[in-house]
Amino acid sequence: MADIRPFRAYRPAPGLEREIAALPYDVYSREEAAEVVKKNPKSFLGIDRAECWFSPDADMYGPQVYEKARELLWQEIGEGWFVREDEPRYYVYQQEMKGRKQTGITACASIDDYLNDVIKKHENTRADKEADRIRHVDVCDAQTGPIFLAYRSHGGLREIMERTMEEKPLYDFVSEDGVGHRVWIIRREETERVRAFFGELGAVYIADGHHRCASAVKVGLKRREEHPGYTGEEEFNYFLAVLFPEDELAILDYNRVVMDLNGLTKEEFLAQVEENFLVKEADKVPYKPEKKGEFGMYLDGTWYVLTAKEAICSRDAVDGLDVSILQNYLLGPILGIQDPKTDKRIDFVGGIRGLKELERRVGGLQRAQAAVVAPGAGEVSGVSRISDGMKVAFSLYPTSIQELFAVADVGRLMPPKSTWFEPKLRSGLFLHSLRD
Repeated sequence: MADIRPFRAYRPAPGLEREIAALPYDVYSREEAAEVVKKNPKSFLGIDRAECWFSPDADMYGPQVYEKARELLWQEIGEGWFVREDEPRYYVYQQEMKGRKQTGITACASIDDYLNDVIKKHENTRADKEADRIRHVDVCDAQTGPIFLAYRSHGGLREIMERTMEEKPLYDFVSEDGVGHRVWIIRREETERVRAFFGELGAVYIADGHHRCASAVKVGLKRREEHPGYTGEEEFNYFLAVLFPEDELAILDYNRVVMDLNGLTKEEFLAQVEENFLVKEADKVPYKPEKKGEFGMYLDGTWYVLTAKEAICSRDAVDGLDVSILQNYLLGPILGIQDPKTDKRIDFVGGIRGLKELERRVGGLQRAQAAVVAPGAGEVSGVSRISDGMKVAFSLYPTSIQELFAVADVGRLMPPKSTWFEPKLRSGLFLHSLRD
């Protein structure tokens, strides 16, 4: 049973929602974040990335940065930039991007469900990446960015969302990147039914935000140690989330570019690829795979279609993923990419950037400095590990939400960079205070 409960949200005062709502903290480099906050001081990025208020050479993980985030958050709340709900409520949160809508419910999820595997994971987390958000949540006494969760569709929750959306929304705005955002408050008389319906779910799944989720849980466990008489009802036992039914979600492709052919000539490389894949030149370019087990490959100005031979296809939840097939039968044995998380010869391109980006990365000239990706394009920003001038690119068929569920259900992990979700949830639209 999933314990998904309503909460007393802090949310932007009417009229400020568009200025305050911000993309997640980790889609910006330090320089980009500072520029956003300089142009719009009300952006919640100024709290999520409080190093923006310090000199560029200041330690972005220094204690003064987290204290500044706390100071700004509670100052803005005190000045009326945010209002607080009188009682715990659920919200419907809808995003629209390029004509496609995804609609979920904003609520709080239980850290015990995370610990007991009711909330299922499909990625590992790293302690160094968690440390920053642990300190941010703990010092601020609040969770400021929701975790992206998914669940198998439930008719009762669907009906409540549809009834709620017949009302006038609390917020209805389009952010600078062209994504529409609408928020409704679910009527209080529906509250117990929503909680009961969520309780009928055997599991919910982390779609995006594994590190933020793990950080929120660790803050909760830390607070439990500090409050040995805790009851389980305290706010630190729960974390902020938006939960989407599976039929609302679309996973985009997550493509690969590689710097070289691992010492092989083009002819030697193609001959080795043909051992496990049927290879032919593509009739339409750039080539976007049309089915599972099919890959596009851009090499030396030509697009190819690679089709996995039956012998390398698998029904295993992890080995049967297209990202696994490409890694296990091409990137690893032929190109020598044994650990894609750490190998500096490979880079990853989110499908939101399109296949022309693969052509650009392969066709571009090698540059001394790494390219900085515009966050408005949806790509995780900052300095890329690899500059332009790559040798070969691969386009993949997107992992499905059902494949994600299947991997999580058997307690396994996906290979790195298996899923790309768009649009991104906004920070600052809902705040979950741990102070109560």
